[in-house]
Amino acid sequence: MHPGHTMLPMTQERDELDNLVRKRLRALRVAQGWSLEELAVRANVSQSTLSRIENGQRRLALDQLVTLARALDTSLDQLVESASDDVVTSPVIDGAHGLMRWPVKGDPGMTVVRQRMTEPPPDNLARMRAHPGREWLVVLSGTAILLLGQRRFRVETNQAAEFPTMLPHAIGAEGGPCEILGIFDRDARRSHQRDTAD
Repeated sequence: MHPGHTMLPMTQERDELDNLVRKRLRALRVAQGWSLEELAVRANVSQSTLSRIENGQRRLALDQLVTLARALDTSLDQLVESASDDVVTSPVIDGAHGLMRWPVKGDPGMTVVRQRMTEPPPDNLARMRAHPGREWLVVLSGTAILLLGQRRFRVETNQAAEFPTMLPHAIGAEGGPCEILGIFDRDARRSHQRDTAD
């Protein structure tokens, strides 16, 4: 053990996190296309030390993790966040409105909504919505129609559209059901939440 290193306490949970951190270190290094030697030089640690850190033969030291995180262009927080934070597997199903929605973990201001549509969009401006924000539309199956003011866009399966929501807009299906992902920024999300609460 190198003198002066602050050691992380080792519990079963810590062991699991240790293993996760080691895998992240190696994955980030490989993603950069760096050999052990290249990362060792960038982080100013010996190649043998780095090898032992990655393969679990050396305990993780906080000062080394800070240095390695910086060399790998990440942060200590991201390197050591718990495994439970990595995957979000429980979007909220809103049965009353036929929606599945969940916040985008990387940006709490964003929300994704999956929706099946069967009706065409309203054909008059009075029934379109306008509100602050920006939306993205991805068509998973079928064909969607996006109305923006006086303009009409066909968005086919595997196509996407991005638009400012201050323009009066409406979305519907053409020629049968379609399934879409709607992605809303913070302002657009607030407006849609008010709509579905009515």
